[in-house]
Amino acid sequence: MISRSINTSRCLRNPTRFVLLTFARSLSYSSIHLAKAGKTPRPTAEPNDKWNYNSVSFTDKPADEHLKYPLVTANDLEQETKPPRGVKMLARDFIEDSLYNPNYGYFPKQATIFDTQDISFDFSSFHDSAEFQEEVGRRYAAYGADKHEGPGRQLWHTPTELFKPWYGRALAKCLVSEYLLKYFPYEDFIIYEIGAGNGTLAMDILNFVKEEYPDVYDRTRYNIVEISESLVKLQRAKLCNVHSCVNVMHKSIFHWKKRVPAPCFFVAMEVIDNFAHDVVRYDFRTMKPYQGLVVIDKQGDFDMIYVPVTDPLVCSFLETRQQLGHPPAINRLLRSSKSLRNLYTGLPFAPNLSKEEYIPTRLLNLVQTLRNHFPRHRLLLSDFSSLPDTIPGVNAPVVQTRFRNVTVPCSTLLVRQGYFDIFFPTDFNLLRDMYEYVLSKPAIMEHGSPDNMFGARSTPLMSSSTSLSLGEGYFSSYRPNNRRLPIDGVTSASGLPVGERKSSVFTHSEFLETYAELSKTHLRNGENPLLDFYKNVKFLF
Repeated sequence: MISRSINTSRCLRNPTRFVLLTFARSLSYSSIHLAKAGKTPRPTAEPNDKWNYNSVSFTDKPADEHLKYPLVTANDLEQETKPPRGVKMLARDFIEDSLYNPNYGYFPKQATIFDTQDISFDFSSFHDSAEFQEEVGRRYAAYGADKHEGPGRQLWHTPTELFKPWYGRALAKCLVSEYLLKYFPYEDFIIYEIGAGNGTLAMDILNFVKEEYPDVYDRTRYNIVEISESLVKLQRAKLCNVHSCVNVMHKSIFHWKKRVPAPCFFVAMEVIDNFAHDVVRYDFRTMKPYQGLVVIDKQGDFDMIYVPVTDPLVCSFLETRQQLGHPPAINRLLRSSKSLRNLYTGLPFAPNLSKEEYIPTRLLNLVQTLRNHFPRHRLLLSDFSSLPDTIPGVNAPVVQTRFRNVTVPCSTLLVRQGYFDIFFPTDFNLLRDMYEYVLSKPAIMEHGSPDNMFGARSTPLMSSSTSLSLGEGYFSSYRPNNRRLPIDGVTSASGLPVGERKSSVFTHSEFLETYAELSKTHLRNGENPLLDFYKNVKFLF
């Protein structure tokens, strides 16, 4: 099952999709400009009626006016009170500005997290999943109907809210088990959570630890990194008076500067789907990648142009993917044969650029932040592995809004900032490989040089005699392929230089069958929505 809609489907398959046509046009008018896409000349005169006209250019070059617009980032726009005009920006900056701008972004202004108001569902009282979903719908209705003159408030839910406290207790059991195995009693139980929403997951985790493991609770430090000012206030009001070990920080994880040398657990549940992506397309003749730039003209109309890749983060992702052996999303025969590509592009109306591919550059940025600033972290992450109703493209997002109490999906990324949710599926195999690859590289600090991993910090789990690398192959040259390389100065729980266990990918049901108290969420007919819902969700741990 997918979240974020009244029938526990985040992207409602909607027979009334035509409603969006009138609504979206009243918000913005978009067109796509394909760089180097043909020979037809651009129209010299454009009608003023933008409702019935979309300009499509097939010239070799983007409009000169678009190229002269200043290049801005989402950070540059944080102080703006209205969406900008006369600018261009990378696709990821357009997405970040649309979702997170503090003055007009979707999350600060439109999104509401479904909250059962500290009342858990009595699962044993429901006969089957249909009856359970009816009750969820009834509680949704309590939030009220939308006004009809504009976009409605988007209401979405997560498994944390639907299955509290049992979902949070399952995650707590996973984290505590790892902590007891490796660090107790020598290190504190330190947790960092991003995207904590209403604070429900933090509350359920801390309640579980306090009730079941009081000795661990005494050593617990729970840190929340939250970008939304309104959610920061909510989380502090909800958590800090109940659990004094909670520290809520109002900042973006991408602006994190402090180094955390101690072992810690990093939790990211249902958050990376809203991480911004970049758009790349490949020239079929040269296989050279082009990065997408969103252009917003002086009238507020959108356009997409493609220029050679120059952004360091896009370059870093493409290089990492190549090192991992994950090919671009182009047919294998076309990738391997230049003559076949020339033949293909010579066909009438054939495109000279590949399909739009949405690459998770901000996700790579997160992994780099974890490597550089949280060198001894353990990552617990969960999100969507697939989504319905995505826009055209490879690894493309769902773009949707709510209008007249109906969730309406769109067919383009170029929509009015702040009114639409934009969320992506995650390729968990690529994520796992990218995560382990980045962690295997030396940490790079702001001064640009590899970091001394632990500096002067000393703990009982650290060796002070000789480098572990001198003895790692003394007894055997065998190294398990499910283990990372050992870190100098840090022994494992057994005292041997074996390195941390690599992360693995689990389905939603596989993970919860291991850690959840499944008897608590059984329905009377034997169904278990904790396992049966969210089939398109996976875990990385």
